[in-house]
Amino acid sequence: MKSLTVMLCGGLLLAGCGGEKGGASNEGGAPPAPPSAAPAGSATVTGTVKFTGTTPVNPLIDMSEEAACKAKHTGGITDPQVVVTNGNLANVFVYVKSGLPAGATFTAPAEAVVIDQNGCLYHPRVFGVMAGQPIEIRNSDPVLHNIKAVPSANRGFNISQPTEGMKTTRTFDTPEVMVPLECNVHGWMNAYVGVMSHPFYAVSGEDGSFRITGLPAGTYEIEAWHEKLGTQTMSVTVPDGGSATADFSFAPKTA
Repeated sequence: MKSLTVMLCGGLLLAGCGGEKGGASNEGGAPPAPPSAAPAGSATVTGTVKFTGTTPVNPLIDMSEEAACKAKHTGGITDPQVVVTNGNLANVFVYVKSGLPAGATFTAPAEAVVIDQNGCLYHPRVFGVMAGQPIEIRNSDPVLHNIKAVPSANRGFNISQPTEGMKTTRTFDTPEVMVPLECNVHGWMNAYVGVMSHPFYAVSGEDGSFRITGLPAGTYEIEAWHEKLGTQTMSVTVPDGGSATADFSFAPKTA
């Protein structure tokens, strides 16, 4: 009889024989709702980020003690805090702040986003990843770099790359805008990464343009973030398969 009981229990395990491991049973209640699948969409938000007023003067960088890095530059070297070309503002992180369907989940890409230390500067200076997506940190300089992440919501890191060609991979697990990256060896080296729960973000190029694709139809709050000039938001509505424009304009911050 004992062996028969064991056989029955084994055969009926999926039906709940022996109880539910790791938590309370859901007897008599509705099954838990699965997370919503990533909504399919074909809408696009495009725009241009402008800069009005007098362009701030970026600080000069003294690389005299890093000859290998200095040799990779021509003329005076400046810290690219505010990059303006023909009135267009680069390195602005633009993303969907709100408006996506409640409960929607998105799978992070397995492909790593690369940030390179080259000429004792970070390339790119501003970029985005999804939470859980790998970030590959490279050292293309024949000098020591020490990369430090200073997040608020995520776990930070502080890693050393003493030789040219070194690569290190890290991830952030929690959405956060933005996570600062810095070099403890070269105080002028700074970069910023936006960690998102979804793939709807972009960074403005030298011409100030950006493009966010694959959105489902809806009304969204779009935010534009700049490291020195702050943030701006606007609301846009996009139809299925259609597009909307979100143009931003920044000016020097007043004291």
